[in-house]
Amino acid sequence: MKALVNISRILVGALFIFSGFIKLNDPLGFSYKLQEYFSYDVLNIPSLIPYALGLAVFVVVFEVVLGVFLLIGYKPKFTVWSLLAMIIFFTFLTFYAAYFDKVKDCGCFGDFLKLTPWQSFWKDVILLVLILILFIGQRHIKPIMSTFGTSVVALLSFIISLWFGYYVLMHLPAFDFRAYKIGDNLQENMKLPPDAQKAVTDYIWTYTLNGEEKTVTDRGRGPKTYDKIIGVETKVIEEGDVPKIQDFSIESEDEDLTQTFLELDKLVMVVSYSLEKAEAEGMEQLKDMVKNAQDQGYNVIGLTASGEAMKTEVRKAYGLDFDFYLCDEKVLKTIVRANPGVVVLEKGTVTQKAHYNDIDELEF
Repeated sequence: MKALVNISRILVGALFIFSGFIKLNDPLGFSYKLQEYFSYDVLNIPSLIPYALGLAVFVVVFEVVLGVFLLIGYKPKFTVWSLLAMIIFFTFLTFYAAYFDKVKDCGCFGDFLKLTPWQSFWKDVILLVLILILFIGQRHIKPIMSTFGTSVVALLSFIISLWFGYYVLMHLPAFDFRAYKIGDNLQENMKLPPDAQKAVTDYIWTYTLNGEEKTVTDRGRGPKTYDKIIGVETKVIEEGDVPKIQDFSIESEDEDLTQTFLELDKLVMVVSYSLEKAEAEGMEQLKDMVKNAQDQGYNVIGLTASGEAMKTEVRKAYGLDFDFYLCDEKVLKTIVRANPGVVVLEKGTVTQKAHYNDIDELEF
């Protein structure tokens, strides 16, 4: 039992720290995932959506801190009970999402590692088993240093986690794992490589032959002889690869201008998924930045999911000399974790990204 507890202690502690840190690197992204869980289509508790960011920060800080507590042996009873409560909740959540096919990605490891709902559930089941071992063998969890030492490390882990979460919220994630990170070419990320895995799909044909109803399953060719095709159903046997970027577009009221803008030598995109929710402090800083960029030969555009009336109102209110184009709200939240944020591109390649707090650091 002592050996099992020590192995479980290391595995659970390390995984909680890693998983928590990945999400702590991008708490705004995790809050978007919580909003998805709270929505009408999933758990149907929309009253919690306004508190998603606060809950996200609390959960990821607590996750990291519990991992540290477990590894150093600080307050083992509190730590193990907290771990057990947390993993039971997460296991329920991932099972619900998987069984009812509500959420395609649990967000357990942010954008660093995508897991299917069932992969997330079984990961939590394994963790639940390991934590139950810790629960049964609590007496074997001993501090690795003095009481004073473990208290200092525990306090430092909390302070550092809280500071790091605040820092990335006020700037941008320290590590960017998305398909819009600096150095990525958006046009390339919108394509599939030549060796991409194609989806494998079964076609179940229902038809009549000589007055008798029959079915045949194949990969799309259909029955060789028949009187009448009654219907066909499809079943994906193996998922195919998809482009890293699937829904990005730059649209006016009349046309899709995505490729036109991505082929420009110098482009600045001011990103605001919702102009109604944009930070006034950030919007006020855009005017000088835009003029500076335009003086250096950059084309400046805005991307938002807001309507035409709001676009006109914002341009007038903040004296902005550029046009806003339409893009999907979820995509804009993915591009940059700020409202507003700024992305600088050269022929479709991201060269700079900035939170509105760091707009003055952009170089043109």
